[in-house]
Amino acid sequence: MPDHKTSTDYSAKNITVLEGLEPVRKRPGMYIGSTGPTGLHHMIWEVVDNSFDEAMAGHATTVTIHLEPDNWIGVEDNGRGIPVDIHPEQKISALELVLTKLHAGGKFGGDASGYKVSGGLHGVGVSVVNALSDHLKAEVHRDGQIWEQEYKKGIPQGKVKATGKTKKRGTIIHFHPDATIFETIEFDAQNIVDHLRQQAYLTAGIRVEIIDERGETPQPYGFYFEGGVASYVRHLNERKEIKQPNVFYVKKSSGDLEVEVSVQYTAEYYDSVYCYANNIVNQGGGTHLAGFRSALTRVLNTYARDKGYIKEKDTNLTGDDAREGLTAVISVKLPEPQFEGQTKDKLGNTEARTAVEAVFGEAFQIFLEEHPRDAEEIIGKCLLSARARAAARAARDTVLRKGAFEGMTLPGKLADCSSRDTKSTELYIVEGDSAGGSAKQGRNREYQAILPLRGKILNVERARLDKLLANNEVKNLVIALGTNIGEAFDIASLRYGRIIIMTDADVDGAHICTLLLTLFYRHFPQLIAAGNIYIAMPPLYRVQIGKQVRYAYTEVEREQHIKEMSGGKVDAKKVKVKNNDGTDEPEDDVATTGIKVNIQRYKGLGEMNPEQLWETTMDPATRMMKQVTVEDAAIADETFDMLMGADVAPRKKFIQTHAKDVSNLDV
Repeated sequence: MPDHKTSTDYSAKNITVLEGLEPVRKRPGMYIGSTGPTGLHHMIWEVVDNSFDEAMAGHATTVTIHLEPDNWIGVEDNGRGIPVDIHPEQKISALELVLTKLHAGGKFGGDASGYKVSGGLHGVGVSVVNALSDHLKAEVHRDGQIWEQEYKKGIPQGKVKATGKTKKRGTIIHFHPDATIFETIEFDAQNIVDHLRQQAYLTAGIRVEIIDERGETPQPYGFYFEGGVASYVRHLNERKEIKQPNVFYVKKSSGDLEVEVSVQYTAEYYDSVYCYANNIVNQGGGTHLAGFRSALTRVLNTYARDKGYIKEKDTNLTGDDAREGLTAVISVKLPEPQFEGQTKDKLGNTEARTAVEAVFGEAFQIFLEEHPRDAEEIIGKCLLSARARAAARAARDTVLRKGAFEGMTLPGKLADCSSRDTKSTELYIVEGDSAGGSAKQGRNREYQAILPLRGKILNVERARLDKLLANNEVKNLVIALGTNIGEAFDIASLRYGRIIIMTDADVDGAHICTLLLTLFYRHFPQLIAAGNIYIAMPPLYRVQIGKQVRYAYTEVEREQHIKEMSGGKVDAKKVKVKNNDGTDEPEDDVATTGIKVNIQRYKGLGEMNPEQLWETTMDPATRMMKQVTVEDAAIADETFDMLMGADVAPRKKFIQTHAKDVSNLDV
């Protein structure tokens, strides 16, 4: 349990100021990534990070998040409480300083600061949340006293004041995001639950509670994991076929750097490795990942040669061979992490590589010696991967000859564009020859290329690269992209700046889109990370009243168009919808208005003529597209495995759970 007598060691003198708060409301994206849903939820992470910092410092055991009505968020911990005494240099309360100044916090002063390790390194967290909230209330329980202060748009509405006595300790932050800054201020409970479950795994022994109070009955969620990242690996692999029954786990300090690693091999054809520094996800990896990879390949090769699995004349296992089927979590905690930018995407500390390589390498070598059956399964998996990779290399060399990437032998079905400027070029992957024909006629030939697919491509979740390249549709797509695939992938050779998936708005179209997304996620993740992958959004309806024509993407939008175009004279719910397949909805009852409403429902891209397809889905001036991103790789990995993997039960449960949320299902 934390020592309740240590709060005097953490006071205003521990708070260091670097600069002011003014730029935040002017350029919020610089501080929270975006003003969309991702940035909105990042507000919670910034506040919660402070609570987890208290937990990592050994001063907090519980963090509670309240999702309150009217889009309020409350974050409470039982840590030491933000200091409230007067800062010696700034002459204001430390609480107000932390809430109103960028780069103000107890995380900059080295050994003299309030924290040994911290996730909120840059100190912009709670001050940015304050600046981007139209209302925030801070409540500190500290040294037997309750202290409070309120803010509006980052401006204090009075000084910090004592409001009562307390036997509790900790900090409570209530905030309401500013609707004039964010695209939406609706919080997603599942997003919050997933993120905080991950944080609970990374901070063994802390209790995380989430209470959704927005419905009639509060919905509570709770997490508490003693096993640390080993529990996390078991969770990630719960739907996968396991090759290594005993989960490897090590937690050890190297100097002032703590290393925690867990590893388990599965029968999958891809690796799932997640890196964290001070509980912050590093999707770009970094030095800790480099150290882990180096040690993993070295230890496996040494063990395999010592035990005779690899003969003297045989070549060593490659890094790709060693990682196939691997699930691993690498977590380091260090005093002064060096990240690339405020997003903290990649760790740069050189000492992290040395520490991880040493700690993991030594412990994993001992694990293999002490668990010979696990070692045999792991080495067998790696050797099988090596043989398959050799077969895939031969297949790739046969299929993807050098000339293919110089435009000499591009797929026959590809209608290429004339431009070679990847800043403007687009490749539309279109479902079927019919839609492909309309797209080829309607496109702008200068910068838009069309590749029709025949039927559904291979489910790559269940196939290695050699089988993948034997599939004609996948082979044609890989050649058209120009990047090559696997270990020969080169993003610099990408022939199109945007790759756009364009499928019908029905079940088959959604399935084809999912298959393509699985292909990109598993074999071209760099294209997703670089923002090259998009999904076209063709409309469902064409609404015409007189000479007015509008397109609608949902029933609600269709009804809104009818209301606006008719001046409110037509009841949209009574209007007949004309389907291209010859079936119609019941007769309408709008004749008495004297207004003729013509609604056409598109059940497939091939039902649009080239002009309509251009106007609605391909014209940059009018089209709607979704850019594909991966906000959380672990959650994406679980989702793809559940939807596209071999295990039927989780997929069935998912469909049963979410079936009620589906509308306009075309079967």
